[in-house]
Amino acid sequence: MSENTKIDFIYLSETDMIKAGVTDMPKCVDVMEEMFVLLHKGDYRMAGSNNDSHGAMITFPDESPFPNMPKPTADRRLMAMPAYLGGNFQTCGVKWYGSNIANREKGLPRSILMFILNDVDTGAPLAYMSANLLSAYRTGAIPGVGARFLARQDAKVIGLLGPGVMGKTSVAAFVAARPKIDTLKIKGRGQKSLDDFLEWIKGTLPQITNVEVVDDIESVVRGSDIVTYCNSGEVGDPNTYPIVKKEWLKPGAFLAMPASCTLDEGFLAADVRKVQDSKGLYQAWYEEVPKPSHTVIPLVGMQFMDMIADGELTDNDIEDLAAIVGGATPARKNEEEIIVLSVGGMPIEDVAWATSIYRTALEKGIGVSLNLWDEPALK
Repeated sequence: MSENTKIDFIYLSETDMIKAGVTDMPKCVDVMEEMFVLLHKGDYRMAGSNNDSHGAMITFPDESPFPNMPKPTADRRLMAMPAYLGGNFQTCGVKWYGSNIANREKGLPRSILMFILNDVDTGAPLAYMSANLLSAYRTGAIPGVGARFLARQDAKVIGLLGPGVMGKTSVAAFVAARPKIDTLKIKGRGQKSLDDFLEWIKGTLPQITNVEVVDDIESVVRGSDIVTYCNSGEVGDPNTYPIVKKEWLKPGAFLAMPASCTLDEGFLAADVRKVQDSKGLYQAWYEEVPKPSHTVIPLVGMQFMDMIADGELTDNDIEDLAAIVGGATPARKNEEEIIVLSVGGMPIEDVAWATSIYRTALEKGIGVSLNLWDEPALK
């Protein structure tokens, strides 16, 4: 019997991805919860010797003898994020992206992303897909998973800093996790982005009936049941990152922080639960970057790592969202506790959501079939 060596895969444009359900946030939150259970069990692999690395990034020198080599301008990244995920997924893949904040001057997104999904046995491609929406929705879904386990059941008010893409998907995920939400307090830097966000809210989340535009970050935080900072900005000096002061928070507040932020010393208190979306991810980052790590990676989870190094916290003071979702650590214990979650983002999230979208696309006949080869020229 002759071997069947033909390999076909599907290409999914952004339009195809939408048809296949990439913007279905309630489903995405469910898929991310399933991913966290596998993360807790250890049924995954990411890059690096510890299998927890965020990925591999090309960096550029400040000065180069080559005139055409890119400069390390704001948010200039070329990066690959590979991962394997087990369980019901049993796939692997890699997200590749370029990022440059100057793209906005050209009418383009800051980051342009593609994802390739592979058969875990042969390594053959299954799909090559547009990944901007894939990445945006899986990123927003993680705060939603956090809210499902760590926010109050009766949460109604979201405080949002940064009305961009991450702000949109995070708010959508909060609503999916806590359907009683009806109020949003928001602060942005420009009227255009605010107007765009408010129009998006009207068309996408009609259950949010009360929107208040505020002038300062303290007003974002005070009185909010869920607080999230989805801002962008320069990295390097934590004193310039947007701050959260514990005194601003109402009892029972849940903070989901996927962007740059600095917490004041009040968060050292033992009555504030400090959670990382994956402790292994932050440990890997801490091993890879210069110190203090918060100057390089502006997430509060890295501020925690620096505090551990300085003896202000211990590793036992930090909890793992995967352990909470996996049932090894309690979710919210009472209505008064304050909980802060650092959201770093992991390649296994991309693999999980990409696999779900790929399977839907196959079922519905979405996408363009492409041929790699009928028979390889070299064996």
